[in-house]
Amino acid sequence: MISQFLSVVPVAVMLTVPVAAVGAILLARMRQRSITAAATVLVLVPVVATLCGVIGTSGFMYTPQLAQTATVCVVVALVTAPAAILLGRGIANDVMWLHEARAAERAAEASRRQLVAWISHDLRTPLAGIRAMTEALCDGVVADPEDVADYAKRIKGETERLSAMVDDLFQLSRITSGALRLTHSAVPLHDVVSEAVAVEGVTAARKGVDVRADEDSIWPVVRGSDPELARVVRNLLSNAIRHTPPDGAVVVAAGETDGRAWLRVDDACGGIPEDDLDQLFDVAFRGAEARTPDTTPENNTSGSGLGLAIARGLVEAHDGTITAHNHGPGCRFEIHLPLATPTT
Repeated sequence: MISQFLSVVPVAVMLTVPVAAVGAILLARMRQRSITAAATVLVLVPVVATLCGVIGTSGFMYTPQLAQTATVCVVVALVTAPAAILLGRGIANDVMWLHEARAAERAAEASRRQLVAWISHDLRTPLAGIRAMTEALCDGVVADPEDVADYAKRIKGETERLSAMVDDLFQLSRITSGALRLTHSAVPLHDVVSEAVAVEGVTAARKGVDVRADEDSIWPVVRGSDPELARVVRNLLSNAIRHTPPDGAVVVAAGETDGRAWLRVDDACGGIPEDDLDQLFDVAFRGAEARTPDTTPENNTSGSGLGLAIARGLVEAHDGTITAHNHGPGCRFEIHLPLATPTT
């Protein structure tokens, strides 16, 4: 019996080894392409190799034992192949999720580094001005009362810019960390817009820009937080005023459509490059023309580059959306918000 067994071993090996080799080659190639296919090959190769070895051992003769073994191999293949496909798809989904998570993490880290670089640059500018003017006052270089008053005015303006930048950073950190908690109530958009137009109108008038609310608009009542919505509108108006030339106009309109409230801010900035539209709401993005803020006291309207990012975060916290596209002589920023639930 031993001699009979040894006589069929070479035949079994000759049939099994090529199958295993082909399976290894297929596995090596598919591993770089499809995890699901690789897992399927991984479970089928042993079954096929085993069946080939059994056929070689039987001397290629049909026997009841061979039929039973082949049946078992087929059943095993029918069970393991679907399981391998499901397992491969699960692993592929996990790998894809891991790659997306790592890509998102790298993007967030790059955004943080970019934000730190830009904010550091913008912080140095007013700090350098404050330091230079303070040293001039302390050293007696500036002694004329009118010059002293002018320096004090400039220092105040730079201090206000620093305070606004710190406030923007704090607000953005609350949004990105998930620490923002809103108290929802019925908020009339007309009241929010009227207050924002009155506040930002001072800056607009100094620049020669006309800021107004559309008289023909229907002003809905939305569900949200009054302070945060007011900040959204003010950020949009401030951005529109900053990029609208003198004698231009910024118009705010509102209405309802499809059971949602909408609010639009149209400016006269001359349009935005199509490549920049998708980046407008990114943190610290201000476009190539706004890298160096205008720090003159007459037109100190430059921002930290966080206003639109904060606006998007606050709008999304209200279950709303915000978009921007070129319209007419400038750009249109449009937000959609849920309407307030009518009381019964």
